[in-house]
Amino acid sequence: MSDMPAVEPNPSLGVGTIVSESFSILFKNFVLVFIVAFIPSLIGLLISGLLIGFEAALGIEEQNVAGGISVLANVVSALIDLVVYSVTTALVIQLAYDAKLSRPIRIGRYFGPALSAIVPLVVLSLVAGILATIGFVILIVPGIWVYAVFAVVAPVVVIERAGFTGLGRSAALTKEYRWPIVGAFILAFLIAIALSAVAILLASLAAGIGGVSGLIIAVMVFTALSTMGTGLISIVTSMIYARLREIKEGVSVDQIAAVFD
Repeated sequence: MSDMPAVEPNPSLGVGTIVSESFSILFKNFVLVFIVAFIPSLIGLLISGLLIGFEAALGIEEQNVAGGISVLANVVSALIDLVVYSVTTALVIQLAYDAKLSRPIRIGRYFGPALSAIVPLVVLSLVAGILATIGFVILIVPGIWVYAVFAVVAPVVVIERAGFTGLGRSAALTKEYRWPIVGAFILAFLIAIALSAVAILLASLAAGIGGVSGLIIAVMVFTALSTMGTGLISIVTSMIYARLREIKEGVSVDQIAAVFD
């Protein structure tokens, strides 16, 4: 009998390394990450507040969906939230690579690639979100798996300029690594959920003060806390993408970041 050739196992994603690097980047560049994520988040919250009311936008009051105008306002508000999240993710991803390579953080340089990718990024994020939601409705596990399939859509669109082919490219990159990707995201999502809960609680207390001052405090506190969670998730996403490119294509982080030079 001839010996069967040994099948080499796939290289490890390195969940522990990804998580530790993500926290290191966040803490070492906390102020810059905060600024990059805070500004679009604040603008988006202000617009949503004007559309559906600040109490609803802050999550401290049920949204009013009665009537056609209210429904339209809520739909527009949801789209604004998606645009803000997409822009924030696109900005922080670029910052994360510069930080990992110990290069100067040049915030002004990040807006061009982020804004040029905004249309496909928003559309693909919406499609991926709908597919994941369907999976969650069927059963939680399929929803989580679908999220992992499209986990790196943002860096694919921003860095590779893949446009509307980003879903397929993300699916190809994440193949054979979906559950490790879920593992890498778990802690980041738990922290983001906790921050969001605290943000809603503190915003509710601040809004209870009443008047313009209470509303301003509520908006600033809510935006600040929710921004931290968004920043962390974006950094984790960028590190996962970099590792997948390294494993599957032998591409290093400096080669990835070079597309912005």
